[in-house]
Amino acid sequence: MQKVELADCVHIRLAKAGISLVCHGVDLACDAGNLVYRAAREFLQAAGSHQGVDLTLEKRIPVAAGLGGGSSDAAAVLKGLNVLLGAGFSEDRLREIGKTLGADVPFFVSERSAARASGIGDILQPAASMGACWIVLANPGFAVSTKWVYENFALTTKGNPYKLGRLPRHGGGRSPGRGVHGGQFCNDLESVTLPRHPEVGAMKEELLADGATMALMTGSGPTVFGIFHDAKQAVASKDTMMRRHGGQVLVTRPLPA
Repeated sequence: MQKVELADCVHIRLAKAGISLVCHGVDLACDAGNLVYRAAREFLQAAGSHQGVDLTLEKRIPVAAGLGGGSSDAAAVLKGLNVLLGAGFSEDRLREIGKTLGADVPFFVSERSAARASGIGDILQPAASMGACWIVLANPGFAVSTKWVYENFALTTKGNPYKLGRLPRHGGGRSPGRGVHGGQFCNDLESVTLPRHPEVGAMKEELLADGATMALMTGSGPTVFGIFHDAKQAVASKDTMMRRHGGQVLVTRPLPA
């Protein structure tokens, strides 16, 4: 897992009572089912606090796109309230709370910019950051249900002889993803999402044709990413993808270690 510069913005203000949430930038439910709202509620419960909280969420990360936007927002609320309320929870404690909200939340709670995740995503081991590169994120403009993807993915049909201990070395340094066409990296969930949404596979192939050294679907999709080592090439690919597909296409960079 790798954090990137693309981010939402969460404003947290202490209030007299209750939890309120306002969302900007996308049509989202701002009720008790929203991850940001739930994060505030779970934190206050864990801290034994009756403090009120007003939350404002400015969305920049595509929704239901396999990018962990909701999880990162929830993590921001946990960390922010920990500071504002002076609760003094350790990172481990915040990760425990985060685990109840979603599998990716513990990673975003951690201070690591990159990690190898196991379990349901809550067991994190250090991994090298991707290093200097540019990442084109291409979202086709529709959502894919994570629940549906996992329900239709056969977990035990085959095994691949990957040596996970080597992944940080392959993924870090100056040339992230080089040699990926030889099969070092893959996303098994593509076997579910791509047959249902062939345009996602087409976008992935177009990123490679534009000069990306590797391209994969993010999470359960439908966003795909391509890694470029030249900024102009990345921007040119972004512009081309926008003309071809519309949707949401962005250029970002990995967060440094």
